[in-house]
Amino acid sequence: MRSYFLRYSTLIAALFWLVSLSAAANNAAVLDIPKSVTSSLERNQIPKDAISISVIEIEPGRPGKHVAKNILGWRPEVVMNPASTMKLLTTLSGLDILGPQYRWRTNIYTDGIIRQGVLKGNLYLQGTGDPKLIPEELAKMMKELQNLGIQKIDGNLFFDRSAYAPSVMEHNTIDGESLRAYNVPPDPLLYAFRTLSFQLGKSRTADFIDISYTPALSQLKVSNQMQLVDRPCDNWKSNIGFKLDPEEIGNTDQALTAQFSGAFPSSCKGVNFNIVALDANTFLTQGFAAAWELAGGTWAKPPIGKDGSVPLAARLLLQFEGIKLADDVLDINKYSNNVMARQVLLTLALEKMGKPATTANGDLVIQSWLKQNGLNFTDLVIENGSGLSRNEAISAEQMNQLLLTARNLPVAEVFYNSLPIAGTDGTMRNRLLGQLRKFLHLKKKPEARIKTGSLADVRAISGYVLSKSGKMYAVTSFINHPNAWRGLEAHDQLLTWLLEDGPEPKHAR
Repeated sequence: MRSYFLRYSTLIAALFWLVSLSAAANNAAVLDIPKSVTSSLERNQIPKDAISISVIEIEPGRPGKHVAKNILGWRPEVVMNPASTMKLLTTLSGLDILGPQYRWRTNIYTDGIIRQGVLKGNLYLQGTGDPKLIPEELAKMMKELQNLGIQKIDGNLFFDRSAYAPSVMEHNTIDGESLRAYNVPPDPLLYAFRTLSFQLGKSRTADFIDISYTPALSQLKVSNQMQLVDRPCDNWKSNIGFKLDPEEIGNTDQALTAQFSGAFPSSCKGVNFNIVALDANTFLTQGFAAAWELAGGTWAKPPIGKDGSVPLAARLLLQFEGIKLADDVLDINKYSNNVMARQVLLTLALEKMGKPATTANGDLVIQSWLKQNGLNFTDLVIENGSGLSRNEAISAEQMNQLLLTARNLPVAEVFYNSLPIAGTDGTMRNRLLGQLRKFLHLKKKPEARIKTGSLADVRAISGYVLSKSGKMYAVTSFINHPNAWRGLEAHDQLLTWLLEDGPEPKHAR
């Protein structure tokens, strides 16, 4: 009996040693960072404890049955600030829950009557958060109104924003830049991202500066007091002065004047000056009025726009449907649009939990969706769903689990196609250009579809790499450090390593 227990104990010890050895070998493999990446980190004074990396190989199987093999992991379980890569969670859950064909609705009611082509009464616009109600869409809305037999409107505009809780519409920023387009707050009646975009450039026919703008506003005038100077186009914005007369802002029944002053370089072929300079009601009122006039409609008098709930006695004139969610997701991920992402999160709350939509309810909807897909992200923090936050947090490992899950969902290709393509479009348009040239001779070219993220002290990448041999990798890396802005090179080295099929057999698991 004693010899039996001795042999049994010896066997257990041997098995334990083999398991420990195997685990050590696997840990050594997944902790290996490519030398090109570590060298870049050292050059740019970014410590290795400021970066997390997760790389998995996604192996194809039957539809909905893709599996993953760990390739590389460096602090992959550490939750970090993901910046705009958080949009991947918001857009993927939105696509799967709402469906790629989902469309937002903007309802228009009236308390008046239509007689002989004249609508005598007020219009009430009730929004549900269409993130891309832009001039082209508003022009379609005007045509649909005209198809109801309306040529002239004798009344004012009222805006019903009851779909959102007031707290989510507050204009809070993390950097104090309230006039910057990326900081626009959510709005159930968001029009043209509430951003005036001026196009400036030297005239082709004379020595003066052309200024145009979009969207059209019914009573905005431009005062051009700039001087052409012989300077490089670099830093052109620093020499430009811009203001709207304070007495005009908020008065929707008065003309607005956008005044430009300062020096403008003659070498600039055309630049955009984007600014959030008007309150939401003024911007929407004058935008709606201009769109109606451009469509050939008239007003009995310039309309005044105010907040107001739809009266019980009002009747529905029109239910306008915006573009498909799939198209919105393309813009969100390719160009990292913050307010569009935030409105997708609020739409999840609105559709699944009713109004008024709150960020907290959007968080609950996403957390429930994660659990339904077998994902337990215990340390996940969602503040607004866009990544424009100092508080949002997720780990690289969790993000890659999300990317693997995406490949097994019906919306896999819609989501995949929404990501920026290195060297081609979106926020990756100018990345990896030199590296990708080396593959021009290949019949099937490798590609990197990567969502980027950046804040002060944060640089992030997350997405898919299709290597030169046809392998698909999910890769996520976060850098949280004061020198994070120098981390672009390290991330590009990581992506290059994967494009080249960097993982050697000894690293495979």
